[in-house]
Amino acid sequence: MLKRIYVALVRALGRIAGALGILGWLERRAAKGSRFALWLRSLFAIYDVDALVALDLPWWNLVAVDRVDAFLRGRDGARAFEYGSGASTVWLAKRCAEVFSVEHDREWAGVVAGQVAAFDGAELMVVEPGPVAEGLDPKYVTGKPGQSGDFSDYVHAIDRVPGVFDIVVVDGRCRGAALQAALARLADDGLVVFDNPNRARYRPCQQRDDITIEKHTGLTACLPYPDATWLIRHLNPARPGDDA
Repeated sequence: MLKRIYVALVRALGRIAGALGILGWLERRAAKGSRFALWLRSLFAIYDVDALVALDLPWWNLVAVDRVDAFLRGRDGARAFEYGSGASTVWLAKRCAEVFSVEHDREWAGVVAGQVAAFDGAELMVVEPGPVAEGLDPKYVTGKPGQSGDFSDYVHAIDRVPGVFDIVVVDGRCRGAALQAALARLADDGLVVFDNPNRARYRPCQQRDDITIEKHTGLTACLPYPDATWLIRHLNPARPGDDA
């Protein structure tokens, strides 16, 4: 209820700010490199995929956005996989040769599909959760309040796509299990973007001993409070000749 009230209030203020020219001014400042202006402008784009796409902004911590952008600029023909679709799918499609995104919400996938239709290298998969059977591994059951279901097919949708990935975004359901699946398919020098890691149900992910974590907390797109995004890499990536 409070979330809906906040979003409605922000959108009403956004219409006023737009009429007064404030949004345009913020966009011009952002185009000149002001990350603070970009953050302020993004506050009015909360749950508005069209606005975030126009801002060319995924819903992540802004420092992490810059770090991932720099990472992808150095990789021609990058391949991405994403758990949880949205404005980030378009952002990745602009920077990667191939983007495979899995979404559990069919209605939301329809919205995102319209945004990525212009990108030949983008593929959106809809994998809805199934009923929870007795004996199902708990890691495949979402911890999000008010939701349930068997997300094992969703987590392993990454295994439908051959090859390794330069970047995997974990920003959907069952993120602990998704991280495990992502690391198994990540290039040796690849990067996992793990969003909202400070939620209590995701904290065990940082206890893995086979990864390094670059933690970014602070200004985050669309949010009026600081949030975090982790950038995760293999701790000991394979080196040429290791299998010799």
